[in-house]
Amino acid sequence: MTKSTTGQGADAAQDTATKMAEKMTEQMKAAGDTLRKSGERMAETGTELGMRLLDQAEANTREAFAAMRAAAHAKDAAEVMRIQSDYLRDQGNRAMEQAREIGSLITSYGREAIERITKKD
Repeated sequence: MTKSTTGQGADAAQDTATKMAEKMTEQMKAAGDTLRKSGERMAETGTELGMRLLDQAEANTREAFAAMRAAAHAKDAAEVMRIQSDYLRDQGNRAMEQAREIGSLITSYGREAIERITKKD
């Protein structure tokens, strides 16, 4: 091998190494962007989930006070028992619906996060 052939081989190896390094840098930046976006969405999700839980707690409190007011105005013990029974039945149904709603939100957010992380551009 001549000196110029050796120099060309070294230049080619240098170019290949540079291209590989650039490609790795691009991939790392893309991965970083994906993780950043996922983190931002997680923060939004946490806020949305927290607000939904607060809304549910507020609704439950409103219903409890409405039942207490109704019981306070009841004419007899039988009416108090009916009001309490209705409240407990409605609260059980409300709790099941709220649990379904929160479970659905969490599942949706989980799917979205997986899709965002595994998405190929």
